[in-house]
Amino acid sequence: MPPRLKEKYLSEVRSKMMDRFDIKNQHAAPKLSRIVVNMGCKGAVENKGRIDAAVKDMAIITGQRPTVRKARKSIAGFKLREGMPIGVAVTLRQDRMWEFADRLISVVLPRIRDFRGVKNKLDGRGNYTLGLAEQTVFPEIDFDKLEFSQGMDITFVTTARSDDEGYFLLKELGMPFREAGQE
Repeated sequence: MPPRLKEKYLSEVRSKMMDRFDIKNQHAAPKLSRIVVNMGCKGAVENKGRIDAAVKDMAIITGQRPTVRKARKSIAGFKLREGMPIGVAVTLRQDRMWEFADRLISVVLPRIRDFRGVKNKLDGRGNYTLGLAEQTVFPEIDFDKLEFSQGMDITFVTTARSDDEGYFLLKELGMPFREAGQE
């Protein structure tokens, strides 16, 4: 059975987008192409166990083993040498992407304390990046077994040609954007 959010896109959102932006071909309608989850590991230079813990947490959250990201160049002030592991990242596509987006929108974001919506600023090309302060907002993470609290960036990459198209797509999929007056 296809993911719930994917069915919503195919049955409702795509046709609304085609009407709103005067798109004739359904394959030209903007869609979600991938979700990139990135976690930079603070303190990974001094403590190698931080990367292992981040890999474990990210795999639990996304359902996919992350790749370890390494420093591209040395920075003496940060005691960082080229090739040292400094973070982990996962690129979700297809059904895993839809399931993760559904979980994020319907379960994780409402769990955030004092949540009033996410900022409505896209990157200029219809993509949206959202930052979370810690991974404990995901219900899969056992708070008692958590080694360290770590933030992450989640990027929704769309095929939209403009911010208007990307915003409309994400809003119709259920992304809880703030109203224009709230900041």
